Parts: sequence; structure tokens; C-alpha cells
Amino acid sequence: MESKKDKIVYTAGVWDCFHIGHLNLLKEASKLGSKLIVGVSNDELVLDYKNKTPLIPFKERLEIIKSIRYVDSAIEQKSRDKLKALEIVHFNIWAIGNDWMGNQYYMDTSERFGQLGIETVWLPYTKGISSTHIKKLLTGRR
Repeated sequence: MESKKDKIVYTAGVWDCFHIGHLNLLKEASKLGSKLIVGVSNDELVLDYKNKTPLIPFKERLEIIKSIRYVDSAIEQKSRDKLKALEIVHFNIWAIGNDWMGNQYYMDTSERFGQLGIETVWLPYTKGISSTHIKKLLTGRR
């Protein structure tokens, strides 16, 4: 049986307007294994699937994530396809916020990972905060 020290944890996101919810997720994800690798979506990827660019440029978001003590390594995420990330990172655990539970793409990915022996851990969403909420406050939209 593998111990925690043998496990590599992977999570990914945009990490725009970094906030306490992001920090909570990274902290909890880091407890799941001995190494936490974090994917940071590049600006092109975010534009492609969200139809908008992040407020904070990719290189700055990557540096922010790399600087967090819970994070062992941060990599550029060029695709939302987590199977491609698995080819690069070779992780044992995929950590994701439970706010995505029920999203068909993420449920399918979790099922596929299960078939490959990769554990999906749904981490608690920090209520009351999101990058979208912060952006609305900054622009005066409620």
C-alpha cells in the first residue's frame, strides 16, 4: 500500500485575483500527498474557454502560485484535458474544488481517472469568495 509520502497531488486553475479560497484549496490539497503540483492556465486557454482574459497575466499568476509554501511545483496548463496533465506530471491524486461536482466534464474526468487508478479528491469550496466576485467589486458591478 502506498503511503502519503509516495503520492503526487495535482490541481489546476486560473488562479486569477488570488484569494483565501484558493489558498484553502492549495493548503488542503498539499495534505493529501508528499508533493503538490499546480497547473496554472495560460491566458490563451482562459480566453478559449471563458471568452475573457484573466485580470492578472499568466506569468504573474504562475509566480504567485510558485511562491506559496504549500506548492512544490507549478506548471503551465495549456489544455483543460487533465489526461494530458497526467502524461506530464504522473500524479496519483487529482484535487478539485467541490464547487465543480456535478459538472459533466469533471465528473467524466474523475470516472476516467478512477479507471486508471487515480484518486479524485473533492475539496470544500470556500463560500462567499471567488475571483468573479472580486472582479465585480473592483469594477463596481454587483
